[in-house]
Amino acid sequence: MQNYPKFLRDFLIYLTTIKGKSKRTREEYEYDLVLFFRFHLCMQQNLPLETLENVSIRDIAVDDVRDITLEDLYVFLEYCEEIRHNSASSRARKVATLRAFFKYMRGKRKLIDDNPAEELESPKQVKRRPIYLKVDEAQSLLQATKSGSHYERNHCIITFFLHLGLRVSELCNLNMSSLQGDQLRIIGKGNKERIVFCNDICLEALHAYKAVRTPYKGDEVDEPLFTSQKGTRLTRQRIAKMLKAVSENAELTKGGITPHKLRHTSATLMYQAGADIRSLQHILGHSSVATTQIYTHIEDDSIRDVLAKNPLNKK
Repeated sequence: MQNYPKFLRDFLIYLTTIKGKSKRTREEYEYDLVLFFRFHLCMQQNLPLETLENVSIRDIAVDDVRDITLEDLYVFLEYCEEIRHNSASSRARKVATLRAFFKYMRGKRKLIDDNPAEELESPKQVKRRPIYLKVDEAQSLLQATKSGSHYERNHCIITFFLHLGLRVSELCNLNMSSLQGDQLRIIGKGNKERIVFCNDICLEALHAYKAVRTPYKGDEVDEPLFTSQKGTRLTRQRIAKMLKAVSENAELTKGGITPHKLRHTSATLMYQAGADIRSLQHILGHSSVATTQIYTHIEDDSIRDVLAKNPLNKK
């Protein structure tokens, strides 16, 4: 961060120390803002966009930030859409980043008089039904772990995903101390803590895994629950690679099985089994119940059954 202007370094530190954002979220904000300021300099200095990656933003001053307008933000988003081919969700993230940054600059630091992002709209996103596995597909995925290496660990990981609806970052951050009896302490987004309860299947999978768990060989005070063959904390990338191999063994082809699809699966199956929306909100760690409501979609077969039972549907 030494090549960034001080106000940008201060904002990134503020994100983690005050707002409690995760390291990954901070890196995303950093990427978006560096991209924006590089693009803005290219526009101001008539530099070719092909050189954007080599543009230094170190000398940008607060006065330069004061001159940024809403129109400048729109031009940047147009560049992201037309040239970088960013999706609506990716551009929406950039809008959120710009809003947070300019709100900080005006509201917290009082370094600018006007907030150009105050009226910045987020691009409309197409709402899609979450892709998830049916019960038999989920069972096939669990069964497929038996044909690979590290069966007990991988089986336990997939069991946790399917039963507890964990985010992959939450699973990676689980420690040996996170489990007390059947209570699992999870640190979610924004460093928020929640407690979920492991059912018998989760506890059985965990017991089998811990019997063969590779001892931790790192220097963290709190030992990670899930370790690699080398005794290090498992990473998101390693888990994604494992899931890809297991899903191929199970011959599942739903666009690639990811940790997030397993989270969708867990939430959907719990809802279909009768879980109320508020309980789901807590289990999944959603700050808003509106986020949880994406899992209340209705199966086509259920809709077909309702229509078929219409009393007028008789010859």
